[in-house]
Amino acid sequence: MASPFYLLTLLALLFLSLSSETHYVTAKPGTPDLVRSSCIHASYPNLCLQTLSSFSNSSQTPNDIAKAAVTVSLYRARKVSDFLTRLADTNRNSKTRIQGALRDCVEQLSDSVDELSRTLSELKHLRSVTFRWQMSNAETWVSAALTNEDTCVDGFYNVEGKVKTDVKRKISNVAKVTSNALYLINRLDQTRGKFEVMD
Repeated sequence: MASPFYLLTLLALLFLSLSSETHYVTAKPGTPDLVRSSCIHASYPNLCLQTLSSFSNSSQTPNDIAKAAVTVSLYRARKVSDFLTRLADTNRNSKTRIQGALRDCVEQLSDSVDELSRTLSELKHLRSVTFRWQMSNAETWVSAALTNEDTCVDGFYNVEGKVKTDVKRKISNVAKVTSNALYLINRLDQTRGKFEVMD
């Protein structure tokens, strides 16, 4: 039978091993755990994890996570903008209500793409001295992009049929990732001292 001292020593070594391993996993930059901890309280956490998991290897800081989220949102907004442009062209001879809603939607998504592009550029060039101002810009632009996406759907209030269903599905998709991007930018703003910005 093992002595109590031997058992205590074994337990202590096991505890130290587990503690150091846990510390390594949570602290190691670029692992999925940084993405997971960033996404856990997002508006759509599962979608956040799903869309950002491929960025794990290149994500070293909360800034990288925020840039990745905006990149996803921008990519999807561009795809939806292209879809709406084609849809508007296909339905140019449809009822006036559908034409008007699609025309407005194309304009709103184009604005969203521009706002998300400006946000991504801002996040790529953060400076210590202008950090607060830049973060305010980023938050304002992503909020505006989200509002544009919501307004696009609202424009189909009095429209029925497949066009409305398709638009709502596409816009809902991009709005969710945009909402997650806004959350991650807000999170970045709150973790000001925990990442490096360019001087």
